Amino acid sequence: MGAGRVCRGGPSSSPAGATAGRPFPPLAASSSSASPSSAPSETASTSVTKTVNGSHHFKIAGYSLSKGIGVGKYIASESFSVGGFDWAIYFYPDGKSAEDGAAYVSLFIALASEGTDVRALFELTLVDQSGKGQDKVHTHFGRSLESGPYTLKYRGSMWGYKRFFKRSALETSDYLKDDCLLVNCTVGVVQSHTEGPKIYTIPVPPSNMSQHIGQLLTGGKRTDITFEVDGEMFPAHKVVLSARSPVFRAQLFGPMKDKNMKCIKIEDMEAPVFKALLHFMYWDELPDIEELTGVNTTWLSCKPMGLIICSKAARPF
Repeated sequence: MGAGRVCRGGPSSSPAGATAGRPFPPLAASSSSASPSSAPSETASTSVTKTVNGSHHFKIAGYSLSKGIGVGKYIASESFSVGGFDWAIYFYPDGKSAEDGAAYVSLFIALASEGTDVRALFELTLVDQSGKGQDKVHTHFGRSLESGPYTLKYRGSMWGYKRFFKRSALETSDYLKDDCLLVNCTVGVVQSHTEGPKIYTIPVPPSNMSQHIGQLLTGGKRTDITFEVDGEMFPAHKVVLSARSPVFRAQLFGPMKDKNMKCIKIEDMEAPVFKALLHFMYWDELPDIEELTGVNTTWLSCKPMGLIICSKAARPF
C-alpha cells in the first residue's frame, strides 16, 4: 500500500533548492532539549538550639548536726530529672577542699546519670529566710558566657563553688533559720535539633460509603416511600433512589410529582427482580440472586426498568 515508506535521497525526493544527490541536512534538536534546564528546587531547614529547664528545692534540716562530718563529705539531695538526665545537689558542711580547713561550706550540682559532654546552664541559690529577698545567687542564666554553657564530661561531673559561703558568716546570717538551710537549683540542658518543612500525613481509610448506604435499606429506618410489586411491599428512601436513577428523580422530585404519594405500584415486574434492583441501587453491586430471593432461576424479566437478570448477571437493554 506504500504506507510507511521513507524516501532517502535521489533526484525525485530532493526538495526545491537542495543540491541533487546530497543527503538531507540533519534535523535540528527539539526545542525541549535545546531549552535551558529548569531552575533547581529549593529547600530549607533551621537548626534550633535551646535549653530545657527544670528546678529542684533542697531543704537541709539540722545543719548544726551535719558539721564535723569531715572535709570532702557531703549531704546529697534526691536526684531529679531535667532534659533527659538525672541531677543532684551536693552540700559539703565542712567544705570540699582540705586546704580551706573547714572554713567554708561548698555547694555543687552534679550529673547523676550516664552522659557524655552534657552541656548545661546552672543556677544555685541560697534562700534568704528573713523575707528581705537578699538571696545569694550564682547563675549562668541571663548573662553572656564567654566560653558558652558548662560541659559535664561524665557521670559524677560537678559545677559549683568550693568556697560558696564562709561558714562563720553563714551561721550568723538570715540564710540559716531554725537550723535549716534552703537551696534552690535550676538546670538548663542545652539541646539542638534541625527543623525542616512539616509534613502531615493523615491516613485515609478505605471507602465504606456503600456499606453505610446499603445499611439504610437493610435497617429499614427513615423510609419515606413504599413500592408494591407483585403483592410484596418494599420500603425505600426517596433521596437515595433519586440520586441513583434519573427515572426515580423525575418521578419523585420532578414537576409532576405527587406530594402526598406514599406508595408506588410497579406493574409487569416480579418481586425478586425489584428486590435485586433495590439491592444494586443501595449497595452498588449485583446481589446473589438465589441468596437474595431464595429462587433458583435462570431468567428474571425486568423490562420496564431496562434490565434483564440472567444467570446472576445484568445487562442494559
